[in-house]
Amino acid sequence: MSLLRSRFARHIMLCLIGAVMMYPLLWMVSSSLKPSKTIFTDLALWPAAWDLSNYPDGWTALEHPFSLYFVNSFVIVVLSIIGNLVSCSLAAYGFARLNFTGRKLFFALMLGTMMLPGHVLLVPQYIVFAKLDWINTYYPLLVPNFLATNAFYIFLMVQFMRSLPHELDDAARIDGCGPFRTFWSVIMPLCLPAFATTAIFTFISVWNEFFAPLIYLTDSELYTVPLALRQFMDSEGQSQWGQMFAMSFLSLAPVVGFFIAGQKYLVKGIATTGLK
Repeated sequence: MSLLRSRFARHIMLCLIGAVMMYPLLWMVSSSLKPSKTIFTDLALWPAAWDLSNYPDGWTALEHPFSLYFVNSFVIVVLSIIGNLVSCSLAAYGFARLNFTGRKLFFALMLGTMMLPGHVLLVPQYIVFAKLDWINTYYPLLVPNFLATNAFYIFLMVQFMRSLPHELDDAARIDGCGPFRTFWSVIMPLCLPAFATTAIFTFISVWNEFFAPLIYLTDSELYTVPLALRQFMDSEGQSQWGQMFAMSFLSLAPVVGFFIAGQKYLVKGIATTGLK
């Protein structure tokens, strides 16, 4: 009986914590259905007055239709996922399965870059991209992903690849496979959970990225969803709150959908890489 009470108490506690965490999302959804002038006066989650026009009005309120910003974000996200999966998996394979001089040193240096604040590199990177004439293009947002610059994803894949039996490499070598053929035909098919985890983390981080597009993109036609949401604020701090919350809610749908679709692989990937 005491065990049953303990489980019941834990479930009640988890439900309360979940309700607290869900409240901002529920408030945003509720606010997207209210007239802008009542959002901060009507604090109830169930709107006293409904205004469904926030969604169609918000979709066309900016200089370009909001569909353009969704397309821009999807292009950047898809290419970033491809870049991270290709480059980080190759780097991880080298650290996890190949023997070469200085491997431990280079791996330690790679991990050390995780402790380097990104803002420290902001000015040097901007100067390099400006000299390459890449400002106001997607290149600064995409090219680094194809050069294995994210140490976290490399580390995640290294931990997964190290858990695979080395006899697989020996068998492939006996069959005449070189390092790249072994990676492509043997290791990569077994790394689906790690790839899915990397893809989900990349999707969430790139889709929500605000600072980098703000720095490198100046043409509103190239804006991503976070920058488009910022356009609902004017220079005096006023905002079309209802429309902004409506578009914010719609912008969450791809992230939630992608996370739910890959949740099984995400849990398996994290469990098998030792990231807890």
